[in-house]
Amino acid sequence: MAVQLDIHAPVAAQLFGPASPVTHVIDTLDRIGFDVGHTRVSVWGAIVVIVVVGGVLLAAQLGSKIATRVFGKITQLDPGQQVLGEKLVSIGVWVVAFLVGIDILGIDLTALTVFSGAFGLAVGFGLQKTFGNLIAGIILLMDRSIKPGDVIAIGGDVNGTFGQVKKIGIRAVSVTTRDQREYLIPNENLMTNQVENWSYSSKNVRFQIPVGVAYSADMDLAESLMLKAARESKRVLKVPSPTVWMHKYGDSSVNFVIHCWINDPEEGLGNVRSDVLKRLWKLFAEHEIELPFPQRDLNLRDNEQFRALIEAIGQRSSQAE
Repeated sequence: MAVQLDIHAPVAAQLFGPASPVTHVIDTLDRIGFDVGHTRVSVWGAIVVIVVVGGVLLAAQLGSKIATRVFGKITQLDPGQQVLGEKLVSIGVWVVAFLVGIDILGIDLTALTVFSGAFGLAVGFGLQKTFGNLIAGIILLMDRSIKPGDVIAIGGDVNGTFGQVKKIGIRAVSVTTRDQREYLIPNENLMTNQVENWSYSSKNVRFQIPVGVAYSADMDLAESLMLKAARESKRVLKVPSPTVWMHKYGDSSVNFVIHCWINDPEEGLGNVRSDVLKRLWKLFAEHEIELPFPQRDLNLRDNEQFRALIEAIGQRSSQAE
């Protein structure tokens, strides 16, 4: 049986008695109002509506928090499954709370047919992005392509957004970068754009460190020192081991690339590159491996203007002496 709340004074008289001060107050508040068609709008009715709506919202928020704690304690689920369960239960709690509130207030849903049609039209045009992001977030959690704790890069790790996923919300995904900047990326963007997930199936990540040495250097010795600097870095994995490739002959240097592996990409890459290069700087200095610098050969053509310039420079030098 539907539970409906009659907000008129006779109910108060039955609950508290006709001579009760509470009944008198309710009667007074109920008389302060006006009629709109067959509906009575009074101060007492407004208070009841506010109390019911507030209670429903409080109950829905409490239910959502309880669901979050319950799923957080289920260790058999991974972070993505936990968040998905929390979102589905939260949506269910809010739907039930809304229906209970409608039932308590005794609102006839058939009277809202026109309104529901207008609301559906508004959702179709104005709120389609919001609902699209909601569905995209649920899909991301269901297929587990992106989950809290993953390290992702959107648009590249230099010019784009690179960081760790902290939260997948109803509208957006929260990504925190190494400098503690938090980006809110709409869920639809992660569904439609290319995303690099550095920890999707494995957290092992290989990255490159370019190094150049002078043409006069011992290439075998320089290569062994590069490997030593990479292996001595704390975050560089021993297996797979670092490797060094000769990349190309540059204008002023022979260019190498050091390939290193790490398994904690959420800690960033710049600090590992810096550590390897600092160690390599000291090793190169100890073994007298010369670092390259730009060099250019200038060819001056002999002509009348050039001889006139040399003569003018010589005259100015003799005058200065």
